[in-house]
Amino acid sequence: MEDWSKGFFEVIENAASEVEHFFTDMNEDFAEMLEVLTKISEEFTEQVQNSLINEIDGYFNELDGYFNELIEPIIEVYREFEQDFDEIDSSFVTYVDPSPIQQQACRGCRNYHGQVYGGNLLVCAMHPTGVESESCPDWESDGDRNF
Repeated sequence: MEDWSKGFFEVIENAASEVEHFFTDMNEDFAEMLEVLTKISEEFTEQVQNSLINEIDGYFNELDGYFNELIEPIIEVYREFEQDFDEIDSSFVTYVDPSPIQQQACRGCRNYHGQVYGGNLLVCAMHPTGVESESCPDWESDGDRNF
């Protein structure tokens, strides 16, 4: 009976050794598989990141193109007006003093502007063409003017 128990323990030892060897091999294979998955994951992440960056760059380039198409005509119009404003001769703008005959209600008023632009007199901001009566409801004294 001693041989039987010795054989039984050898079989159990061999089985335990084989199970241990099996799990060691599985552990190594699993570690290898995880390493491969990690490498694939890193490559995939890099590809997605590069793709997203390229797509976003393309989107912003496209947006920049639309922006330029929208803004360039406005800039051109502005440049044309800027040249026109530079060419305006200041001799066309003249000052007209209020008199007893013309703009009588504006005499001595601090709001009186009195500039002529292109043949049109701008009396003041409140009454661009002046008031029709002899007095103005917005009249304010201008201590500097003597009429």
